Amino acid sequence: MQNKIFAKKSRFEVICVNQSDKRMPRKFIQEWVTTVWKELGRRKVISTADLSKIELTVVFLDLAKARKLNKYYRRKNYATDVLSFGSMESHSLGELLLSPDVVLRQSKEHGLPFRQELAYMILHGILHLLGFVHEGDETEAEKMFAIQDSVYEKVYFKCQRITE
Repeated sequence: MQNKIFAKKSRFEVICVNQSDKRMPRKFIQEWVTTVWKELGRRKVISTADLSKIELTVVFLDLAKARKLNKYYRRKNYATDVLSFGSMESHSLGELLLSPDVVLRQSKEHGLPFRQELAYMILHGILHLLGFVHEGDETEAEKMFAIQDSVYEKVYFKCQRITE
């Protein structure tokens, strides 16, 4: 099942592909990504080259597929919350693969609503697509999580009103 969502107020397009059995909040995801992109631009986190990227694909997978892909690409034998893949297309930021089941489990562990955890993980994936890393380099991890947390806190509640 593929759902295209076009931003009305922004040139940024989010393409949602739902291969899981969970209903995903598409309008919220579009609003979230568009607002995050604007905030990253305002903070000059996005480079001049990134400004031309106007598309992001977000794919939702079941646990088995997420585990299989994580094992293949990262050699880790478990379903992870988000995998990020850059794009060879100049207009595309890339692709995020998420497992709604993992995001739901993490939301319960963190005491957050599902949508809030989902927003955080999408932001996390976007930062990876922009070149930020957190594994193996403590300084880079601190930088990435500082940006992630401050952007999240600034824009999440602006998007919370979006319902599906």
